[in-house]
Amino acid sequence: MPSSYERLAELLEPTSTVVLTVECQQGVVGPDGALPELAQEARASGALANVARLVAAARDAGVQVIHAIAERRPDGRGANRNARLFRAAGRLPVQQLSGTAAVRVAPPVEVSEEDLVVRRLHGLSPIQGTGVDPLLRNLGCRTLVVTGVSANVAVPNAVFDAVNLGYTAVVPADAIAGVPSDYTRAMIRNTLALVATIATTDEVLGCLRCPRRRA
Repeated sequence: MPSSYERLAELLEPTSTVVLTVECQQGVVGPDGALPELAQEARASGALANVARLVAAARDAGVQVIHAIAERRPDGRGANRNARLFRAAGRLPVQQLSGTAAVRVAPPVEVSEEDLVVRRLHGLSPIQGTGVDPLLRNLGCRTLVVTGVSANVAVPNAVFDAVNLGYTAVVPADAIAGVPSDYTRAMIRNTLALVATIATTDEVLGCLRCPRRRA
């Protein structure tokens, strides 16, 4: 029987794997972002640094990277207003406005020419209704590595949508963050582990750098 690491390596075949970063943007996880508690957790936990490591290793392995960005027009046209979260976001001092620094990918995560950046003006999901699904299908994706923030809302949305659409989801547990920190651990243990393969950043890096050769 193959080990769990061997099974992970099989899932992370470079030609059929995509790494997705979720809302790793300056207005969310940056030092002057709208959500300082989440930004602090993403940085202090090492999650954002691990996202950067995964993105760099993915490129080296020939794995496609997609950055999912949440933004809104200055006039709010097309944005949701049907949940408390959206109404609260509209009152925050830093707005995720299209074309501003807030919706640029935050350091230390880097964007290269080969990366795809998908921007959404509505909803909670980085995948559903955003154009990410047809991109994944055209790329031949079978396994989606989900990273970023937050473990409270957008990350579980991405994982569930990926599974519902037929992809295998892999979640590096130390490359996602939410608030409070113990909620992230509970979400991983009690929810995401039921539908996704949970790994560490180092395990995923090992597979990307030394992919298992098929017989």
